[in-house]
Amino acid sequence: MRELANIEASPSEGLFFCDCFRGVMKGSKEIRPIVWENKVLKLLDQTRLPIERVTVDITNYRDAVVAIRDMQVRGAPAIGVTAAYAVAMAAEEILASENDDFIKTLELACKEISLARPTAVNLEWAVQRMLSLATSRSSSPNVITELFEEAEGIHRDDELINRRMGAFGQELLADRKAVLTHCNAGALATAAFGTAVGVIRESWERGYRFQVFNTETRPFLQGARLTAWEFQEMGIPSTLIIDSA
Repeated sequence: MRELANIEASPSEGLFFCDCFRGVMKGSKEIRPIVWENKVLKLLDQTRLPIERVTVDITNYRDAVVAIRDMQVRGAPAIGVTAAYAVAMAAEEILASENDDFIKTLELACKEISLARPTAVNLEWAVQRMLSLATSRSSSPNVITELFEEAEGIHRDDELINRRMGAFGQELLADRKAVLTHCNAGALATAAFGTAVGVIRESWERGYRFQVFNTETRPFLQGARLTAWEFQEMGIPSTLIIDSA
Protein backbone atom coordinates (compact mmCIF):
# COMPACT_ATOMS: atom_id res chain seq x y z
CA MET A 1 0.00 0.00 0.00
CA ARG A 2 1.32 3.42 -0.90
CA GLU A 3 0.19 6.44 1.06
CA LEU A 4 0.98 10.10 0.54
CA ALA A 5 1.11 12.42 3.48
CA ASN A 6 2.03 16.10 3.58
CA ILE A 7 4.49 16.86 6.34
CA GLU A 8 5.87 20.01 7.88
CA ALA A 9 9.55 20.91 7.72
CA SER A 10 10.05 20.07 11.37
CA PRO A 11 12.88 17.95 12.85
CA SER A 12 10.31 15.93 14.78
CA GLU A 13 8.25 14.80 11.82
CA GLY A 14 10.22 11.98 10.31
CA LEU A 15 12.42 13.19 7.49
CA PHE A 16 14.74 15.49 9.38
CA PHE A 17 16.78 14.19 12.31
CA CYS A 18 19.46 15.89 14.36
CA ASP A 19 23.02 15.20 13.26
CA CYS A 20 24.37 12.36 15.38
CA PHE A 21 27.90 12.86 14.06
CA ARG A 22 28.61 16.56 14.48
CA GLY A 23 26.85 19.90 14.75
CA VAL A 24 25.01 21.26 11.72
CA MET A 25 25.06 24.83 10.51
CA LYS A 26 22.79 27.26 12.24
CA GLY A 27 19.43 27.31 10.48
CA SER A 28 20.12 24.16 8.46
CA LYS A 29 18.05 20.99 8.53
CA GLU A 30 19.10 17.40 8.14
CA ILE A 31 17.79 16.04 4.85
CA ARG A 32 17.01 12.35 5.05
CA PRO A 33 15.32 11.17 1.86
CA ILE A 34 15.07 7.57 3.11
CA VAL A 35 13.79 6.53 6.54
CA TRP A 36 13.18 2.93 7.62
CA GLU A 37 10.70 2.93 10.49
CA ASN A 38 8.35 0.27 11.86
CA LYS A 39 8.75 -1.93 8.75
CA VAL A 40 7.77 0.98 6.50
CA LEU A 41 10.16 2.58 4.00
CA LYS A 42 9.48 6.32 3.98
CA LEU A 43 10.74 8.13 0.90
CA LEU A 44 10.82 11.87 0.36
CA ASP A 45 9.03 12.20 -2.98
CA GLN A 46 11.53 14.06 -5.15
CA THR A 47 9.03 14.61 -7.93
CA ARG A 48 7.13 16.98 -5.62
CA LEU A 49 10.09 19.11 -4.61
CA PRO A 50 10.66 21.99 -4.23
CA ILE A 51 6.97 22.94 -4.01
CA GLU A 52 5.87 20.29 -1.52
CA ARG A 53 7.49 18.04 1.05
CA VAL A 54 5.63 14.76 0.71
CA THR A 55 6.57 11.31 1.95
CA VAL A 56 5.68 8.08 0.22
CA ASP A 57 5.15 5.08 2.49
CA ILE A 58 6.42 1.87 0.91
CA THR A 59 5.28 -1.41 2.45
CA ASN A 60 5.98 -3.87 -0.39
CA TYR A 61 8.66 -4.33 -3.02
CA ARG A 62 6.40 -3.56 -5.99
CA ASP A 63 5.75 -0.07 -4.68
CA ALA A 64 9.50 0.37 -4.24
CA VAL A 65 9.89 -0.55 -7.91
CA VAL A 66 7.37 2.13 -8.86
CA ALA A 67 9.14 4.73 -6.69
CA ILE A 68 12.48 3.95 -8.38
CA ARG A 69 11.00 3.86 -11.87
CA ASP A 70 9.06 7.11 -11.46
CA MET A 71 12.06 8.89 -9.88
CA GLN A 72 10.34 9.53 -6.58
CA VAL A 73 13.68 8.33 -5.29
CA ARG A 74 16.70 9.07 -7.49
CA GLY A 75 20.44 9.16 -7.33
CA ALA A 76 22.43 5.92 -7.55
CA PRO A 77 23.20 5.56 -3.80
CA ALA A 78 19.61 6.32 -2.77
CA ILE A 79 18.28 3.87 -5.35
CA GLY A 80 20.66 1.21 -4.06
CA VAL A 81 19.46 1.64 -0.49
CA THR A 82 15.82 1.53 -1.61
CA ALA A 83 16.51 -1.61 -3.66
CA ALA A 84 18.07 -3.36 -0.67
CA TYR A 85 14.93 -2.82 1.39
CA ALA A 86 12.83 -3.88 -1.61
CA VAL A 87 14.62 -7.25 -1.81
CA ALA A 88 14.08 -7.83 1.92
CA MET A 89 10.38 -6.96 1.53
CA ALA A 90 10.08 -9.34 -1.42
CA ALA A 91 11.73 -12.15 0.53
CA GLU A 92 9.40 -11.63 3.47
CA GLU A 93 6.37 -11.68 1.19
CA ILE A 94 7.53 -14.85 -0.58
CA LEU A 95 8.30 -16.67 2.66
CA ALA A 96 4.92 -15.69 4.13
CA SER A 97 3.19 -17.21 1.10
CA GLU A 98 4.91 -20.55 1.83
CA ASN A 99 6.26 -20.68 -1.71
CA ASP A 100 8.02 -23.99 -2.37
CA ASP A 101 10.91 -22.41 -4.27
CA PHE A 102 11.96 -19.42 -2.19
CA ILE A 103 15.18 -18.54 -4.03
CA LYS A 104 13.80 -19.00 -7.57
CA THR A 105 10.83 -16.77 -6.77
CA LEU A 106 13.09 -14.21 -5.08
CA GLU A 107 15.32 -14.15 -8.17
CA LEU A 108 12.29 -13.19 -10.27
CA ALA A 109 11.44 -10.38 -7.85
CA CYS A 110 15.06 -9.22 -7.90
CA LYS A 111 14.99 -9.08 -11.69
CA GLU A 112 11.88 -6.91 -11.51
CA ILE A 113 13.59 -4.59 -9.03
CA SER A 114 16.76 -4.37 -11.16
CA LEU A 115 14.79 -3.40 -14.26
CA ALA A 116 13.20 -0.41 -12.51
CA ARG A 117 16.27 1.74 -13.38
CA PRO A 118 18.83 -0.46 -15.15
CA THR A 119 21.29 2.43 -15.61
CA ALA A 120 21.70 2.96 -11.84
CA VAL A 121 24.89 1.08 -10.90
CA ASN A 122 24.08 0.84 -7.19
CA LEU A 123 20.74 -0.75 -7.96
CA GLU A 124 22.17 -3.96 -9.42
CA TRP A 125 24.96 -3.99 -6.83
CA ALA A 126 22.52 -3.82 -3.92
CA VAL A 127 20.15 -6.38 -5.43
CA GLN A 128 22.96 -8.89 -6.01
CA ARG A 129 24.38 -8.34 -2.53
CA MET A 130 20.98 -9.02 -0.98
CA LEU A 131 20.29 -12.01 -3.23
CA SER A 132 23.67 -13.54 -2.39
CA LEU A 133 22.90 -13.28 1.31
CA ALA A 134 19.46 -14.79 0.82
CA THR A 135 20.93 -17.68 -1.16
CA SER A 136 23.57 -18.44 1.46
CA ARG A 137 21.09 -18.19 4.35
CA SER A 138 17.94 -19.57 2.72
CA SER A 139 17.73 -22.46 5.19
CA SER A 140 18.11 -20.21 8.21
CA PRO A 141 14.94 -19.51 10.23
CA ASN A 142 16.25 -15.95 10.64
CA VAL A 143 16.83 -15.23 6.94
CA ILE A 144 14.26 -12.40 6.80
CA THR A 145 15.69 -10.71 9.88
CA GLU A 146 19.17 -11.01 8.41
CA LEU A 147 18.06 -9.51 5.11
CA PHE A 148 16.51 -6.47 6.77
CA GLU A 149 19.64 -6.07 8.90
CA GLU A 150 21.74 -6.17 5.71
CA ALA A 151 19.55 -3.49 4.12
CA GLU A 152 19.91 -1.34 7.22
CA GLY A 153 23.67 -1.85 7.05
CA ILE A 154 23.76 -0.68 3.43
CA HIS A 155 21.66 2.33 4.46
CA ARG A 156 23.92 3.18 7.39
CA ASP A 157 27.18 2.62 5.51
CA ASP A 158 26.18 4.95 2.69
CA GLU A 159 25.80 7.87 5.07
CA LEU A 160 29.10 7.07 6.78
CA ILE A 161 30.86 6.92 3.39
CA ASN A 162 29.35 10.28 2.41
CA ARG A 163 30.49 11.94 5.62
CA ARG A 164 34.00 10.56 5.20
CA MET A 165 34.02 11.86 1.63
CA GLY A 166 33.02 15.28 2.91
CA ALA A 167 35.79 15.24 5.51
CA PHE A 168 38.43 14.33 2.92
CA GLY A 169 37.08 16.54 0.14
CA GLN A 170 36.76 19.75 2.12
CA GLU A 171 40.53 20.20 1.88
CA LEU A 172 40.13 20.75 -1.87
CA LEU A 173 37.85 23.75 -1.25
CA ALA A 174 39.83 25.42 1.52
CA ASP A 175 41.28 28.11 -0.77
CA ARG A 176 38.70 28.15 -3.56
CA LYS A 177 36.75 31.23 -4.61
CA ALA A 178 33.93 29.38 -6.37
CA VAL A 179 32.55 25.91 -7.02
CA LEU A 180 30.00 24.68 -9.58
CA THR A 181 27.74 21.65 -9.27
CA HIS A 182 25.82 19.81 -11.97
CA CYS A 183 22.72 17.62 -11.52
CA ASN A 184 22.15 16.64 -7.87
CA ALA A 185 24.81 14.99 -5.74
CA GLY A 186 23.43 16.01 -2.38
CA ALA A 187 21.60 14.27 0.44
CA LEU A 188 18.61 13.61 -1.83
CA ALA A 189 20.73 11.39 -4.07
CA THR A 190 22.05 9.33 -1.17
CA ALA A 191 21.06 7.94 2.22
CA ALA A 192 21.95 11.33 3.73
CA PHE A 193 24.54 14.15 3.61
CA GLY A 194 25.51 13.79 -0.07
CA THR A 195 28.63 13.22 -2.12
CA ALA A 196 29.84 16.30 -4.07
CA VAL A 197 27.33 18.57 -2.32
CA GLY A 198 28.35 16.90 0.95
CA VAL A 199 31.89 18.17 0.35
CA ILE A 200 30.51 21.68 -0.06
CA ARG A 201 28.45 21.33 3.10
CA GLU A 202 31.43 20.05 5.10
CA SER A 203 33.50 22.97 3.86
CA TRP A 204 30.87 25.49 4.93
CA GLU A 205 30.54 23.85 8.33
CA ARG A 206 34.29 24.29 8.77
CA GLY A 207 33.97 27.99 8.01
CA TYR A 208 35.23 28.15 4.41
CA ARG A 209 33.35 30.62 2.25
CA PHE A 210 33.14 30.63 -1.54
CA GLN A 211 30.61 31.31 -4.27
CA VAL A 212 28.40 28.31 -5.10
CA PHE A 213 26.87 27.89 -8.56
CA ASN A 214 24.48 25.12 -9.57
CA THR A 215 23.28 24.34 -13.08
CA GLU A 216 19.62 23.63 -13.77
CA THR A 217 20.33 20.22 -15.39
CA ARG A 218 17.76 19.74 -18.12
CA PRO A 219 15.44 18.00 -18.83
CA PHE A 220 14.53 16.79 -15.31
CA LEU A 221 15.95 19.93 -13.64
CA GLN A 222 17.65 18.12 -10.78
CA GLY A 223 19.87 21.13 -10.23
CA ALA A 224 17.13 23.75 -10.33
CA ARG A 225 14.59 21.75 -8.34
CA LEU A 226 16.70 19.64 -5.97
CA THR A 227 20.21 21.02 -5.55
CA ALA A 228 19.00 24.60 -5.18
CA TRP A 229 16.44 23.41 -2.62
CA GLU A 230 19.11 21.57 -0.66
CA PHE A 231 21.36 24.64 -0.53
CA GLN A 232 18.42 26.66 0.80
CA GLU A 233 17.76 24.04 3.46
CA MET A 234 21.43 24.11 4.51
CA GLY A 235 21.61 27.89 4.52
CA ILE A 236 24.27 28.01 1.79
CA PRO A 237 23.76 30.85 -0.74
CA SER A 238 23.89 29.59 -4.33
CA THR A 239 23.38 30.96 -7.82
CA LEU A 240 21.37 29.01 -10.38
CA ILE A 241 22.80 28.91 -13.92
CA ILE A 242 20.54 27.86 -16.78
CA ASP A 243 22.04 25.21 -19.04
CA SER A 244 21.84 27.37 -22.18
CA ALA A 245 23.76 30.27 -20.60
